[in-house]
Amino acid sequence: MKSFQRSWTLHAAARCMMILGMAASFLCSAAFAAAPQVKTQGPGFYRLMLGKLEVTALLDGTHPFPIDTVIEDVSKAEIARDLERDFLSAPVQGSINAFLINTGSKLILIDTGAGVLYGDCCGKLLGNLRAAGYRPEQIDEVLLTHLHKDHVGGIVINSASSGTMAFPNALVRASRAEADYWLNPANKAKAPAFLSTFFDAASASVAPYIAAGRFKPFDVDVDSDIELDAGIRAIALPGHTPGHTGYLIESGTEHLLVWGDIVHVAAIQLQNPTASVEYDTDAAAAQRSRRSALELAANRRYLIGAAHIAFPGLGHIRKNGGTYDWVPVNYEAAPGH
Repeated sequence: MKSFQRSWTLHAAARCMMILGMAASFLCSAAFAAAPQVKTQGPGFYRLMLGKLEVTALLDGTHPFPIDTVIEDVSKAEIARDLERDFLSAPVQGSINAFLINTGSKLILIDTGAGVLYGDCCGKLLGNLRAAGYRPEQIDEVLLTHLHKDHVGGIVINSASSGTMAFPNALVRASRAEADYWLNPANKAKAPAFLSTFFDAASASVAPYIAAGRFKPFDVDVDSDIELDAGIRAIALPGHTPGHTGYLIESGTEHLLVWGDIVHVAAIQLQNPTASVEYDTDAAAAQRSRRSALELAANRRYLIGAAHIAFPGLGHIRKNGGTYDWVPVNYEAAPGH
């Protein structure tokens, strides 16, 4: 009798353990299966040190770039081949990047993204600035590479037609050639029709700063650069726009070249630096500036801050025969340590 009871007890215990195991397995699998997909990225900022300067890349957003219709003088077969090499296909989601330089005494923002001008895809720069630990009112200067919508639109909030200053304490700077071109209504009348809204956006975006006495163009040309702040020089890179400007930041032996729109689609234009986009006001000049910037970056091993290379848009240019490679920065979890 005792043997039977012991056997029955062991059998019952085994069945209980099996049932409990099945229940636990069901509960666990059900809980994990019910977790919703998040489908969002984390805050769009990335930080590194350039000598003694802190550089923070800020993402304004990504948008589908219509490569097939925007890239000029490149066959569709070449476009498809170059995109496929980089595991891409059209339309590519193009990043809109800006770069914040903390000198220790000043906060200098280079470009500001599109703001509201590109719709819901973009306008995330201010949120990412705050996520990075800064506030818009702390920005001392805004340096614009040029006055296209996706670089100047973020200096105002609300809408470009009735906006207020996003950076109320900042001095906004751009080359005089750039300001003279986009802020002159006579040039709008002579420009291609698709650029009409670009003139409107540029004028409306800088208007609050002009009214507040906080818009100060500078003179720079291809024969001589100009120092705007200690360790920050403006370099003329015309062609994409008449006054398109790069900014060379130096700290000790380290250099960062924030080059604006030298490259729009790295997969194509690093393989074929003569490839232009329809937004170039002077394609030949844009090609010369692209060649110059690529050679400078490769030969001097400059770090590059690129407006439209995949976020964070920080990396190096490596020459590869007649073409170039983009080498992204190595990720650092604790910059400066």
